[in-house]
Amino acid sequence: MTRIAIIDPQFDGTPDIELDEAGADTEFTILRPGYDPVSPADLDGADAVVNCRSRHYIPADLVAGMTTVKVVVQAGVGFNHIDLDACAARGIPVCNTPDYGTMEVADHAIGLMLALSRGIPTYAERLWTRDDAWGTHALPLPPVRRLSIRTFGVIGMGRIGTAAALRAKAFGMTVAFYDPFLPAGTELSFGFTRAATLEDLLAQADIVSVHCPLTPQTAQIIDDDAIAAMKPGAVLINTSRGGTVDLDAIERGLRSGKLNAAALDVLPREPLDRSHPLIAAWGAREGWLDGRLIITPHAAFYSPEGLADMRRLSTRAVMGYLTEGRLRSCVNLRELERHGHRFDA
Repeated sequence: MTRIAIIDPQFDGTPDIELDEAGADTEFTILRPGYDPVSPADLDGADAVVNCRSRHYIPADLVAGMTTVKVVVQAGVGFNHIDLDACAARGIPVCNTPDYGTMEVADHAIGLMLALSRGIPTYAERLWTRDDAWGTHALPLPPVRRLSIRTFGVIGMGRIGTAAALRAKAFGMTVAFYDPFLPAGTELSFGFTRAATLEDLLAQADIVSVHCPLTPQTAQIIDDDAIAAMKPGAVLINTSRGGTVDLDAIERGLRSGKLNAAALDVLPREPLDRSHPLIAAWGAREGWLDGRLIITPHAAFYSPEGLADMRRLSTRAVMGYLTEGRLRSCVNLRELERHGHRFDA
C-alpha cells in the first residue's frame, strides 16, 4: 500500500482524480491545516507528500521529522517555500509541476493588461455608483492607451512568459524580453526583441510583465531602481511570485506617476496585508488610485481544467518515482548530488 499525504488540496470531497492516476492500492491522507503549519506527526507513515499551496512551508525542522517520506511534489510551479537542501540531505527529491496552468496564467496577465489599458473596471465601477458616468466626457478618464503602438516587456521567457508574449504579439504589440538563461537566437524564433540587460528592457517597455521564478537573484527584481529605469507612465503586471516586487517601491512609483498603473495577482505577503499603505489606499478607494491598481487573489493559475491538470500531474510525478524511480521535473538535483545522492532526472 502506497501512502500519499496531500497538504491543503484545492478540492473538496474524495481524491478521485488522484486515485484514478495512482491506482486502487494507494491511500491518501488529506490534510487541511488552513494557515497553520504542518507537523511531522501529520506526515507519519507517508511515502510521499504533495504540497498544494505555497503558503505551506516545508522547512528543515519539518523535513527532519519526515522519516518515511521518499519524495515531495509541489502541486504548482513555485518551490521557494520548500527547503531543498534539507530534503536533499535526507535523499528526498523535490519535484514541481511546471506544465499546468500555462495558458491560464498567460491569459490572466493579458486580461489584467487589457483591463488597465482599456479602463474596464473603472468604467464599470463608475456606472455602478454614479448616474452621471455615462459616456467619456463627464468624468476624468482612466489611463486608456492603444495597444498596437506599445511594447510589451517580459521578464522571464519560460513557458508562461512565452505564452503571454505570443498573446501580446497577436494584439499587434511589439514584444521585448529579458532572460539571461535562454540561448542566443531564441528571439529570432519568435520575432521578439531581446534586451541585453534588465535596464534595457525597462527603458523600452510600456507594459512590464513579470514571469520569472522567485530566487535569491530575482527577489525584489522590481524595486525603486527598476521603476526609475522604466519609461514614464509604464504599467506593471505581476503574475509570478509576490516576492519578485517591492510593494513599497510600487506605491512610490504609483504616487509619483512614474508608474501609470499596476496589476498584481501575487503579493509579498498573502493573504493581502491590509495594513500596508498601498493596500490600505486601494481598499479605501482613494482617488489617486482610481483605475490604476488591480489586485486579484493569486488566482491566475485557476480554471477547472487547469486544476485537474495540476492534480493529475502531481500524482503522476509521485507514482513515477515511487514505482519506477523516475523523476519528473526535479528541482533539487544539484543539492541531492552535493549530498552524495545521484538520480536520473
